[in-house]
Amino acid sequence: MSIFAGLDVSDKTIHVCVVDDDGAILKRDVVASDPDALAKWLVKHCDGLARVVLETGPLSTLLYHGMVERGVPIVCICARHAKGVLATRVNKSDVHVAEGLAQLARTGWFKRVNMKASATHIDRAALRIRAQLITARVAMGNQLRRLLKFFGLRLGAAHTPGKPHDGARQAAVEPEPWPATSPPLRKPSQSLRKAWE
Repeated sequence: MSIFAGLDVSDKTIHVCVVDDDGAILKRDVVASDPDALAKWLVKHCDGLARVVLETGPLSTLLYHGMVERGVPIVCICARHAKGVLATRVNKSDVHVAEGLAQLARTGWFKRVNMKASATHIDRAALRIRAQLITARVAMGNQLRRLLKFFGLRLGAAHTPGKPHDGARQAAVEPEPWPATSPPLRKPSQSLRKAWE
């Protein structure tokens, strides 16, 4: 007999529902949101497991790749598609969503999502971090320009990347109060430049 499982994932716990070929519920449980704990539970309680289904979400990549590494037949499905199907159910709770996903696993009425490799997510995260660093540096530079205008200093346009402006060189030797106000913006801006270059 083949059995099917549906997973409703939250930050700390996963509601699991297991059904048989006829759609009868065999077991319900709550497991920690951890691939190792989930795989152990499935091995212990789901002999003859044919398919496990979970929706796309913040933890879907971690759980999907963790289950694949442990040999669990898992499928990640489109959350929007699942929402349309699950909306027909009377009671919408974590328990009932897990049951609905288990029934989807049994019938095969779902849209499979292509899960990207972990290396792709790492590259994407690095690009986002770099973009945030550049945004922060530009914002600090603009704040520094506005601050310098109060003291009659104008940086002008930058023509060579990595080289300080003529205005910045002039500002470095200006009398007080400029030196007292500049380090809080100037030093972090230089650190951000070094971080993303």
